Amino acid sequence: MTTRTVKVARMHTNAWPFLIAWPVGIVVVTFLITYGVFLAVGDTNDGQSHYTGGVSAMFGLALAFYLQAMTQTFPFALGISVTRREFFTGTTLVAVLQSLGLGVGLFVAGAIERATDGWGKNMQMFDVTNALTSNPAIKLGTDIVFVLLVAGVGLFLGSLYQRWRTPGLFATALFALIVFGILAISITWQGWWTDLGHWFVDLPRAVPMVVLPAALAVLAFAAAWGVMRRATP
Repeated sequence: MTTRTVKVARMHTNAWPFLIAWPVGIVVVTFLITYGVFLAVGDTNDGQSHYTGGVSAMFGLALAFYLQAMTQTFPFALGISVTRREFFTGTTLVAVLQSLGLGVGLFVAGAIERATDGWGKNMQMFDVTNALTSNPAIKLGTDIVFVLLVAGVGLFLGSLYQRWRTPGLFATALFALIVFGILAISITWQGWWTDLGHWFVDLPRAVPMVVLPAALAVLAFAAAWGVMRRATP
């Protein structure tokens, strides 16, 4: 790893409030508001977990961080003679470290949530995999790789914008809509939805929850690099 790569990583960490503080702060505020609502409602101990969806705000901020990394930090980095490869490597390093930090934080919060029976209110905010697995390794892996996947998607979308601007984003969205639309029509026409569901259910839990998102994250970063290497400020 070159010195410039480390400098790129430090360049991103200069925006540490956006990198860590804001995602954590938004999640904490969302938790407090949601918990206040549960307290106001009263008795929610009906034996069922009530998922709030509040943690999704953290993923939205992670996506925004890597979008702005391409639209704002990337042009500045090239202006001080940082190569595209160095910028990509440094940004990927930051994404991995951020994913580890936020993923472990989610895992710990989820463990506390389980130990307290949903904060005493059957409230489910952090332990989003509770209905899918009880394996702590899979839970931790899922939390980490999903943050990494969001980072990869953000970097890819930012690279698209940096190279082709808004038309590139619209064209990519249209292409994805067409591809997924054709897949949905084909699967429905062939009556494969039930078989596809059984196939997913029969897979080891680690495959759809960790391995597949990790593979998609690698694909997203590879696609981001493929576009970034020809992007201009």
